[in-house]
Amino acid sequence: MQQATGWAGSRRLLRILRDIMKGGGTPQQRLDRIVQLIAQDMVAEVCSVYVMRAGEVLELFATKGLKPDAVHHTRLRVGEGLVGHVALNARAVRLSDAQSHRAFAYRPETGEEIYQSFMGVPVLRDGRVLGVLVVQNVTRRHYTEEELEALETVAMVLAELVSGGEILTDEETRHADTTALLPVRLSAIVLNEGLGMGRVVLHHRGIVIRQTVAEDPDSEVERLRRAVAEMHASLDDLFQASRLAEDDGEHREVLATYRMFAEDRGWLNRIAETVRSGLTAEAAVQKVQNDTRARMAQAKDPYLRERLSDLEDLANRLLQHLMGFGGSAGAEALPEDIVLLARTLGPAELLDYDSSKLRAVVLEEGSPTAHVAIVARALDIPVLGRCRGALLEARGGDDALVDGDTGQLLLRPGEGVRESFAESMEAHARRSADCAASIGQPPITRDGTRISLCINAGLQVDMPHLERSGADGVGLYRTEVPFMVRKEFPDVATQTRLYGNILDQAQGRPVVFRTLDVGGDKALPYWREAEDENPAMGWRAVRIGLDRPAVLRQQLRALIRAASGRELRVMFPMVSEVAEVDAARDLLDMELERERRRGCKLPQSLALGVMLEVPALLWQLSALLPRIDFLAVGSNDLFQFLFASDRGNPRLARRYDTLSPAALGVITGLCERARAAGVSLSVCGEMAGHPLEAMALIGCGVRTLSMTPRSVPAVRTMVRSVDLDTLEPFVQGLVDEPAHTLRHRLRGYALDHGVAI
Repeated sequence: MQQATGWAGSRRLLRILRDIMKGGGTPQQRLDRIVQLIAQDMVAEVCSVYVMRAGEVLELFATKGLKPDAVHHTRLRVGEGLVGHVALNARAVRLSDAQSHRAFAYRPETGEEIYQSFMGVPVLRDGRVLGVLVVQNVTRRHYTEEELEALETVAMVLAELVSGGEILTDEETRHADTTALLPVRLSAIVLNEGLGMGRVVLHHRGIVIRQTVAEDPDSEVERLRRAVAEMHASLDDLFQASRLAEDDGEHREVLATYRMFAEDRGWLNRIAETVRSGLTAEAAVQKVQNDTRARMAQAKDPYLRERLSDLEDLANRLLQHLMGFGGSAGAEALPEDIVLLARTLGPAELLDYDSSKLRAVVLEEGSPTAHVAIVARALDIPVLGRCRGALLEARGGDDALVDGDTGQLLLRPGEGVRESFAESMEAHARRSADCAASIGQPPITRDGTRISLCINAGLQVDMPHLERSGADGVGLYRTEVPFMVRKEFPDVATQTRLYGNILDQAQGRPVVFRTLDVGGDKALPYWREAEDENPAMGWRAVRIGLDRPAVLRQQLRALIRAASGRELRVMFPMVSEVAEVDAARDLLDMELERERRRGCKLPQSLALGVMLEVPALLWQLSALLPRIDFLAVGSNDLFQFLFASDRGNPRLARRYDTLSPAALGVITGLCERARAAGVSLSVCGEMAGHPLEAMALIGCGVRTLSMTPRSVPAVRTMVRSVDLDTLEPFVQGLVDEPAHTLRHRLRGYALDHGVAI
């Protein structure tokens, strides 16, 4: 058998393919010769190439072995049949008994019913599936790893032909339902708040590789070595030149972690080994990246999926150095106001662009713990993530409006919408300026009641906002965020330094540290646990801490040491029964006694609190309140559990309103019980940061609100314009009404009484 096994076979096959690519004839004739060659070289009765058309349709473009009449007539949807299965998952499939696979679909016009074995690989370019390459055999054949490797390499060569526009034009691969000239509004999640307006710039990672086959593998390895060294030096220069170089915070660790990725020996060795198999250095980088993308794209762990952005950024940078591109991703002439659109983005890629021109960033993927989001927060750039369809709908140069407060992207808005948005941005800027000028003014109502306004934080980069916003303290510090951006579990010393820095930056203002709230959809990269069917109500938060007491004890130990001689406020999340509070308090007492025996300086004072998110606690207040010093309402989880409505499900988005009689009735009752027990109560969910909702909460009796730093000025302005003597009886008189929402009634009250909402 003349199978293409080993490096020598692969290199021989590549050389022949290169000659075909360089030879004459139409693209169709070259495709026909390629399938003939592969079938012969791999001793396969069938070799076929399917190409992706518009609308995610795979068309049979060339074949050796199937019926010739099927060419350009057989079409499969992505996900249909084994070919569609390969395209859907962007992963190779090897089967010795193809017809027993659940995805097998029989198409009689092809005549493939006699073939038992199947091996298919995706034809990829920059993460996008361009087609599928298939071989088949009559007998049951177990295709080897070497054969799979050879077919994947051939698919890279095919990608050059397919992506060059010779086989299908760009219009023939574009989705037919795209609305290029019409205004489009897309929803997203907010990764960093703010408003931005500018021209769309599409971030392109793809580089067209003109030569796939190496003439001299040894010289290619040396080229790779030099390019890696150049890349390392340029990264050092890039990070040093950014205006983040002197600032402290998690973004510094993000950049350091990225630099470690660039030196990863496993990644670099895989590229070198692929070069030795016969590919050029550029083709080897691309092949390793395709393999990595295929593996990591299947991972459900959000942290691992986010790290793929860093690896893709690095691969693209290495390609640029190999091909002699001196400029960065943002080096070309760009508009003065940029709205950057990308599928994903690495932190260094963001720094490639002039931050003085960046008005906003929109990603089709992304999460709040994405490295690029952390760096963008440090630069105060609005960022939207998980904006599905953004790259499909947008064109370079389109006008774009980014609403980082509500999570909306508007493409090609009409003149009236643009003018209205510009007015909103100006009003927002004026309010910010007015609020900045009045930071020293306390949030006191017209009738003299002091309302405490605090910020929610989760990163060191958030802490400067405490001073800028004039907030009273940190009502919620999410300790899990620093855990999620690290590659390994931070030890006690690392945690102690982190918490100590937070207290230092607070400069005596109170900080409420919420213990580790991970699990469910907040995965740590170094923990591998079974998935929960319902993550929001799964194994998470204090449940993990009590089941793994060493983890919680280490965190409590670090908090005690960090607070040495200062006030310490600790809050346990996701508590569902009083027994959990007692168990967690026992662990805290153990750590206090441990530090006392060691002669360490203990906190000056200790306040213990609980985050009320589980409705069951509402019926345990008599036992709970005497055990705690403060109670924080996590309105996001509490109300989704109370109304049995997943807040992440768009179908349920309007099933309940936080300004419903039931929701406000719960808050009013909590305030009465907490006040009677002498326990301070705060609200730190999303509703605390919206002026109208915050007005309603104050009317229910809440006197402490914790919110994103950006929300503090607007809520302060609302507080200073409200009169509690009239607001409280009005709000509390509404809680028994049978309405779906009280929003309109509350808004009418604000307008009638001059409340700034």
